[in-house]
Amino acid sequence: MSRQDFFAQWSALHLGASVTGIVKGWLSISYVIARALSALRITPNLLTLLGVLSAVAMLFYPYSAIALVLLVLSLIFDGVDGSVAIISGKESKLGAALDSIADRITEALWFFALYQWGIAPEICLALFALALTQEYARARMASLGFAEIGVVTIAERPVRASAIAIFMVLELLNFSFAPFALYIFTAMALFSVYQVMRAARRHLA
Repeated sequence: MSRQDFFAQWSALHLGASVTGIVKGWLSISYVIARALSALRITPNLLTLLGVLSAVAMLFYPYSAIALVLLVLSLIFDGVDGSVAIISGKESKLGAALDSIADRITEALWFFALYQWGIAPEICLALFALALTQEYARARMASLGFAEIGVVTIAERPVRASAIAIFMVLELLNFSFAPFALYIFTAMALFSVYQVMRAARRHLA
């Protein structure tokens, strides 16, 4: 499968989402990794499971570089399972449902890891609630017949993982302003929910 065919198929499976900017950059990386994994006959569901297990393993290495590595692995595994499914022709509704469930589990684990790193539980819960609200709103829009993704927000899932990774790097380097970076991201997550709700109002009113 060519890169352009991959982009087109991904867009079709994500309610016609535009493959531009940071989305295109991530998908280009995902395409290369997914081709290699597909050649090794690694299944999408195995990658989904590895993504969850990597997030679970994070909790056993709080405040360490190992946790940071496991976070990155969790995002990669979870980010390429759908790409492998597209390239290998193994897309399925069951796989999509399992992937969505795994996404919510891994995000809960990511935010619990933040709590282990000393972030106030109120901030951790707020970030998780905002992420859940954004993704539930999209799922609800789709169930009501809305056939487009609506909007690509400033705090999509890869950005959420990246924000946590940046915080961990700053903490490991002993920068005192590391928590402040997460407070800024909390504001971004709140605006992200606003973007989705505005799109819902515009298209479903």
